[in-house]
Amino acid sequence: MKKEKKFGTQCVHAGEAPDPLFGAHTTPIYQTSTFVFDNAEQGAVRFAGEEEGYTYTRVGPNTPTHAVLVKKIAALEGGETGQTFSSGMAAITAIALSQLKSGDHLLSANVVYGGTYGLFSSILTRFGIEVSFIDMSDLETVKKNLRQNTKVIFLETPANPTMIVSDIEEICKMARDIGALSIVDNTFATPRFQRPLQLGADVVVHSCTKYIGGHADLIGGVVVGKKEFIKSMASVVNYTGGTMGPHEAWLCIRGLKTLHLRMEKHASNAMKVAEFLEAHPKIKWVRYPGLPSHPQYEIAKKQMSGFSGMISFGIKGGIETGQKLMNNVELCSLAVSLGAVDTLIQHPASMTHANIPIEVRTKTGITDDLVRISVGIEEAEDIIADLDQALMKL
Repeated sequence: MKKEKKFGTQCVHAGEAPDPLFGAHTTPIYQTSTFVFDNAEQGAVRFAGEEEGYTYTRVGPNTPTHAVLVKKIAALEGGETGQTFSSGMAAITAIALSQLKSGDHLLSANVVYGGTYGLFSSILTRFGIEVSFIDMSDLETVKKNLRQNTKVIFLETPANPTMIVSDIEEICKMARDIGALSIVDNTFATPRFQRPLQLGADVVVHSCTKYIGGHADLIGGVVVGKKEFIKSMASVVNYTGGTMGPHEAWLCIRGLKTLHLRMEKHASNAMKVAEFLEAHPKIKWVRYPGLPSHPQYEIAKKQMSGFSGMISFGIKGGIETGQKLMNNVELCSLAVSLGAVDTLIQHPASMTHANIPIEVRTKTGITDDLVRISVGIEEAEDIIADLDQALMKL
């Protein structure tokens, strides 16, 4: 029996082989919009889906570059196959449009990325899709909000930006019991620290813009699941055209080769930064899944093998003090997004989650004093020293 390769080895090698045409060691970028057929009959059977092969880059399986990325991320997540997209939001949109229709019910975590909230609350509801936002960390609340027409349960864990952790295994079991699909946004944890498919999820979605790419130089998304599910998305993928470009696919392949190394450093740095912040007199509270003070610490330990690089915290003095902190950092960059090799700091209530109504933000913990930091792979001591000097100016 063939022994399964370790995670780090899969990061480097999964899905890849020397280019059969010229023997190139790294996966080539197939920078093309279309493909030539041997004859008219071959073109017909490929477009009919009766023969595997490439047709047009907007149409799956896109290009050989995309195919390598899909094989690699599917291997890391433990899924059968996947589909790439031009962004994480394009991926979530394709899931929603391919799985939901008028009269269906979508049950979503009440703390999700601002773009996800906007799509669910402002766009899907226009088409007669019912949407409920609930606290997914409370299993009783999840049970009470399941309906006969609930078709999809969507959760982020850890959640952006409050770092709330939801019990993937239990929620996915509830979804299976009523015949609903369970979708988990695994962007924050990555497959290095959390594998939702192994915990019972039907589908995993990522913003590749974040840790998968890892260097803040691309926009992309990916969905991983069973072949049957990915096939069910095909018409929406093809007709809406949210296709990842070949160069972005190649950058994601390159990023995944060092995912295991980067994530270990992100996580070890984040733990040190979180402990520093928790002990600082000017910090009101800290949320990091690796801290025993985290409300869902035990659940995080159960389903995560590490706690990634994202921290949220509150500063005594509120938004004005938080703005002063962010205006005085020197090493850290004041920027949205996350998962880059360098440390990024931002204010969700006025930036990434500003589209969410203030009463909803307040109720779900996205308070004005909340600052989110994406801890990079610099030396932890330098990150801490930067935050310390900025805090001293408050």
